[in-house]
Amino acid sequence: MPEIVYLNGSLVPRSQARVSAFDHGFLYGYGLFETMRAYHGRIFRLDRHLQRLTDSAGILGMAAGLAGIDLGRACTDTLAANKLADARLRLTVSRGEVPSFPGVSNDTIPTVLVAATPYSPPPPAVYAQGYTAGMSRLRRQSRSVLSEIKSTSYLLSVLAKIEAERAGLDEALLLNERGLIAEGSTSNVFFVRGSGLVTPPVASGILPGVTRGVVMELARDLAIGVHEVDIKPDGMKQFEEAFLTNSVLEIMPLVSIRKADGETLTIGAGQPGKITRRLMDAYGELVERETSGKNG
Repeated sequence: MPEIVYLNGSLVPRSQARVSAFDHGFLYGYGLFETMRAYHGRIFRLDRHLQRLTDSAGILGMAAGLAGIDLGRACTDTLAANKLADARLRLTVSRGEVPSFPGVSNDTIPTVLVAATPYSPPPPAVYAQGYTAGMSRLRRQSRSVLSEIKSTSYLLSVLAKIEAERAGLDEALLLNERGLIAEGSTSNVFFVRGSGLVTPPVASGILPGVTRGVVMELARDLAIGVHEVDIKPDGMKQFEEAFLTNSVLEIMPLVSIRKADGETLTIGAGQPGKITRRLMDAYGELVERETSGKNG
């Protein structure tokens, strides 16, 4: 557990951190969060996480309250205060305590909380074996503005993840209301067909993941095509590889998917494929260059 957290401008012991019982983040899920990885004491792609959060804050009407707060400094100070090199960080911002429901006010003071915890990734054997996933009974809504922001109203993802774990699976894949594959409960999903990547577009109702964006850039650098297209569940048989992405797991091979009818579809040879492994290596090299201080 973190020893020191950042809360509303101060670094305080975790035991002393208190948030109002009337905070709208607690009462209504009126807030945003970002989860990040730190390597060698540096937060990977912090700027992109903050940009996504501030863009989302504009959608939720929270931008004015956050304008004078150095969120990047809050994250780096929290990491340093806990003397962590390899860590998982969570930045949470909420609308704060507001006297009305929900109320239109520009005078609100947001709650800002940053916590950093030690993090060790799954062992290499897990990446070598890959994850299994199941098709969730729950649905993303492609036309909802909330699908594109990382809101603290996270219950849909939590329920989908619990559903997968109860079935003995590692992750859940969610369709949208049109029956198209959207994303994982806590991840974006990519498939490989031929020599290129296929992934659902943002318009499918997915969160535009930071790691998703990095992987797409790496793929193009490696001359691997990237195609954002609608994907139907019955079209998964055509794919030779698959993998999941998020900032904590990085790139996790996906080797099988249990469909809604209970049938398990093995992806390709049922093991991490060539293109997946190329991207995993490239991602690791990029992280090392950007965080180790050895990039010349």
